[in-house]
Amino acid sequence: MPGDGHESEHGPVPVRGPEPGAGAGSGRGAPSSGGAESGRGRSSRTGGRGRRRPSWARALRPSGLNRAPGAVPAARQAGPYLTPAQAFDALYAYCAPALVRQAYLLTGRRDLAHESVERAFQRAWDHWPEVARDPDPAGWVRAAAHDWALSPWHRFRRRYRHPEPPPPDDHDRALLDALLSLPPPYRRTLVLYDGVGLDLPDTAAETEASTRAAAGRLLYAREVLAERLPEPAGPRELHDRLAELASSGRTRAAEPAAVRVGGERRARLWTRTAAAVTVVLIGSTAMTLHTAPTHYVPPVPPGEKVRGVPPRAAPGPLSDDQRELRDRLREALLDGPERLTPEAR
Repeated sequence: MPGDGHESEHGPVPVRGPEPGAGAGSGRGAPSSGGAESGRGRSSRTGGRGRRRPSWARALRPSGLNRAPGAVPAARQAGPYLTPAQAFDALYAYCAPALVRQAYLLTGRRDLAHESVERAFQRAWDHWPEVARDPDPAGWVRAAAHDWALSPWHRFRRRYRHPEPPPPDDHDRALLDALLSLPPPYRRTLVLYDGVGLDLPDTAAETEASTRAAAGRLLYAREVLAERLPEPAGPRELHDRLAELASSGRTRAAEPAAVRVGGERRARLWTRTAAAVTVVLIGSTAMTLHTAPTHYVPPVPPGEKVRGVPPRAAPGPLSDDQRELRDRLREALLDGPERLTPEAR
């Protein structure tokens, strides 16, 4: 893994310095509507154009630690090699607090922000060999967290039907309302470019859009925020205000061990569910094979009308003569004349 060593099928991998996942952008003005397309899904977050400025996603670190921007911190006394759990814990400690703040800007809900980050890291732990070999593992987790946070299915969940209490500050409340009024792709583009500090091609690649479309979304989002905010804010002021809004309230992430255990428990649950469904399918198939006929039984053909034969009529009511004859026959059976009996000779 770039930035974290891990044990693979061929042995342990040494620790190397990665690309920081929170993203360090460069000082930028308003992007132009055109530009070159990004050749890769993710590129270096440190290579920028113009004057560099720190990203709030890396400036807002847990406990105010001053980490070097070139490497994800490794576990102490871990030696030259890291186990997969140690590498995962180092990546989580480095990226989780900033991702919680980013998810809060995207959703406006603290609980959903924490849930999005935990689900993203649980998915990363399930696919750890792939994440460890990714050129930007922190970007891999960030994309997964943003996708979960902006999922449209959350609107059908009972716990997320009612909005959370807004921030106490009036300026933060106005900024959050303006952000939430934007469509999700525009909101995500604004947070990635003006908040995290990604370049425009990287922002376009992460939002699965062209560079021209990402520039248009960014310009539209800035125009909406300029109309709805009481005080105008340029790119740098908007960057600082996003940092203040994201840092307000409870932003502490869960422990990495709890996230790993939760992901493993969820994976075991899905495995058992899949095994149970498979057993049910096999049992139903076996029952069907046991009860199904072993040879072809042709169906009984429907009856056909025979020509020339009158249809069978149901008996109708008796006439007067028929009733009289019936009565006479009934009386003759009881009191009729004696019958002749042959005599033997």
